Amino acid sequence: MNDRDFFIGAGGITFSFLIYWFMGHPFFITERLVMFLAILTFSGTLLFFIRKARRGEEIFLRDIPGLKAVEEAVGRSTEMGKSVLYVPGIMDMDQVETVAGVIVLGHVSKMTARYETTLNVPVSRAIVMKAAQEVCKESYLMEGRPDMFHEDMVHYLTDEQFAYAAGVNGIMVREKPAACMYMGKFYAESLILAETGNSIGAIQIAGTASQAQIPFFVTACDYTLIGEEFFAASAYLSQRPELIGGIKGQDMIKVIVICFILGGVIFRALHDGGIIDFNILEFLTAK
Repeated sequence: MNDRDFFIGAGGITFSFLIYWFMGHPFFITERLVMFLAILTFSGTLLFFIRKARRGEEIFLRDIPGLKAVEEAVGRSTEMGKSVLYVPGIMDMDQVETVAGVIVLGHVSKMTARYETTLNVPVSRAIVMKAAQEVCKESYLMEGRPDMFHEDMVHYLTDEQFAYAAGVNGIMVREKPAACMYMGKFYAESLILAETGNSIGAIQIAGTASQAQIPFFVTACDYTLIGEEFFAASAYLSQRPELIGGIKGQDMIKVIVICFILGGVIFRALHDGGIIDFNILEFLTAK
């Protein structure tokens, strides 16, 4: 859909809604008008920046050191003739952090295929194992090296938390990988893994949105993707316009929300001070 068709469609929908509104808007719950306008504003902001990115217009994404270091880590493993250890967390695919970790695994496996570096991915969930195998297989195929892929590079250890941590630690001590990457959902095993990786001298890159585990990764790893940096990783690495536009759109939505919060505080203060009669809380409350 080109810009002309897009704006014609958007204008037609807007004009139809205005006619519907001035005709008395039957079946429309007017008390939910604020929610309706918020949905339109947020959706429109996302669509605007996604279309802007698809048109080829430049959208700035700040550099994330942890992601720039991924290629450095794979290159170091190649030079040393050692493997890359990738740990996608301990949770199943119903966790968004696990999904993000598997997406990043796709980009890491492309690099290992390109540089002909051994990749080792121990997992703790059967569904994650199958998803990771498919992602790695596709990456090796895209890089023209399907012969280098083998399903055993993604292998199942156990569902038990600390048994899994012990198994991964054993792999680290025996194989001494040059790079260890932890991308996914982690709990108490995070420090155990990171300390073992640090003890063998591996370059370590971690990414998680688990607030309680971020301090441990920051302390023991060389690079850490904190919170939303981790979720933005797929857009940053793939450079796909729709993903980049989505990231920019989400940032602008946060700016809009912050502005509304500040405006609400001001309106509430003026109302409490008796300067204005407009009650922002009654206006925003969904009934």
